[in-house]
Amino acid sequence: MLNFFYKRTDNAPLIIFRILLGLLMAWHCISHIFDKTVYRLYVRAKVTFTFIGMEWLQPLPGNGMYIYHWVMGALAICVIIGLWYRYTMGIFTVMWAGLYFMQKTVYNNHHYLLLLLFIIMLLLPANAYASVDSRINSKIRQRSMPVWFIWIFVLQITIVYFFASVAKFYPDWMNGRFPGLILTRFRNTPLSGLTNDPRFHIFIAWGGILFDMFIVPLLLYKRTRNVGALLSVGFHFFNWVMLTIGIFPFLSLSYLVFFYPPDKIRALFFRKKLPLTEDEVNVRDESSKNLLYYFFIPYFIIQLALPVRHYFIKGDVLWTEEGHFLSWRMMLKNKKGTAIFVVKDRKTGESSLYDLSKLLTKLQIRSMATKPSMIWQTAQFIKKEYAAKGHDVEIYVTAKSSVNKRPYRLLIDPETDLAHTPWNHFVHNEWITLSDK
Repeated sequence: MLNFFYKRTDNAPLIIFRILLGLLMAWHCISHIFDKTVYRLYVRAKVTFTFIGMEWLQPLPGNGMYIYHWVMGALAICVIIGLWYRYTMGIFTVMWAGLYFMQKTVYNNHHYLLLLLFIIMLLLPANAYASVDSRINSKIRQRSMPVWFIWIFVLQITIVYFFASVAKFYPDWMNGRFPGLILTRFRNTPLSGLTNDPRFHIFIAWGGILFDMFIVPLLLYKRTRNVGALLSVGFHFFNWVMLTIGIFPFLSLSYLVFFYPPDKIRALFFRKKLPLTEDEVNVRDESSKNLLYYFFIPYFIIQLALPVRHYFIKGDVLWTEEGHFLSWRMMLKNKKGTAIFVVKDRKTGESSLYDLSKLLTKLQIRSMATKPSMIWQTAQFIKKEYAAKGHDVEIYVTAKSSVNKRPYRLLIDPETDLAHTPWNHFVHNEWITLSDK
């Protein structure tokens, strides 16, 4: 079995994926400047909701975050052409990680997937062909790679789709309630006859489950591969139109290059590239064995562990949000909430309502009100603000939330002083209520 993985195969899939990934990232970074995403998330905001424990990650002042994105766009172009690839891909990966961990006001699992792909691409020789590097330095030029390189990408996307499917096995998805809420945006359009039909909601719900569960097997099996590819195009085009989720549909389609025979990818994208001889294919290449054993095997053990950690934390992750991040729980709920903060001076005993608009943007308030971790972080922001004025305060929050348009219920204990309550990363925070029922 190992002999198969150590055999050589054409590296065309890895090379073309580098080019496609670079194109998508250049588009993503530069478009965020012009669609005001950078302004809304980094420039306008007075405070930043980082991942807890990474508060040292803060946006650059002034126009710094615009420059940051322009630099990332330039690095992405270097990745496309394979210029100083290890350096440009490495710097881009670090900068992307900075953005990802810097703000969670608009959290996106797809950005996490991209970070993982950048790490993988950084470690593999994706500049060995069709790159400036390989033209300058003929020693790195290669037409082949070990077969296991392909299976790294296949396994990564399998994990994403599998856990995305498992997460959908809850009542509001299976009965079409949440898909129906997504489609309300088309209520007064020519599509309303279809999008308002409960039977269509059920179709979308179970279609999503079945697609996520079976698309990888369909793509791996030769006889169903083209069917799987067509389903992928239809599914991701539908999501792009209906959900407005940026580059992810195109990223998912670019992944198809790893499911087709490398010779076909070579013939499609690199017609001048010579095919490998039988002797080249049958060479057992163990030069990258240490990378497989000591990085990728532990890496995938972690990838399998992270999405199941919420099962070991008390409460429903859909409600508490504990264990939600890094778990491929995508597009599962419509959650709205309100949060009222009361500040009590510990010396005088005086209490007052805190005006959140002085501290947070409307987008931050809307996101924070449904997420206990962000409510806790807001309490820390307020505590710090009062401490700078010489006041030691307690902070109490009355937060109510609604999942999928059900009645609002208390999300956290209003009697808990969040200013002096620590955050637990690995177990349930007892001040978060356990159910929205």
